[in-house]
Formats: sequence, structure tokens, C-alpha cells
Amino acid sequence: RAPSARAAVVVRYGAPTEQEGSANEPRTRETLGLRWNECWRYREPQGPGFDRLVLFHRYDLVGVLRLHADGGLTPEPSERSPS
Repeated sequence: RAPSARAAVVVRYGAPTEQEGSANEPRTRETLGLRWNECWRYREPQGPGFDRLVLFHRYDLVGVLRLHADGGLTPEPSERSPS
């Protein structure tokens, strides 16, 4: 069996620094066109400059974004969000 998306994220990035929402959260949010109900935040994983946000909808990974110091968001270059 393939590992779940959540388990794969933990293997790749470790445990998140912060978490917003949950897999069972009924409310969804939208960021850069990605619908999500759970966000894992990794504070400055590469040093100063950006935090990493990992977005899930239920148990599915929907995107990985960089949150820059100026508040701007960009997709993680090494990750492809499903279309």
C-alpha cells in the first residue's frame, strides 16, 4: 500500500510547526484557487525568506505554497498541485 498523502508530507517535511483546521473541518477556504480545510505551516524551513504551507482537503494533498516575508504566496517549485 502506498503511504497516505499526510504520511508522505510528514516523511518529507517533518511535523508541522502550526496547524489550522482539520481533515473533518466542514468549512473550506480557498487560496490561489486551491480549496482546503486543513493547513500545515512550516516556519522558515529554508532559513529566512519564506514559510511553507501544505494544504489538504479532507485527506487529499491539494497544494504546497511558500509564504514570503512580504505576505506573498507562490506555489512550491518542487511540488505540483493537482489541476
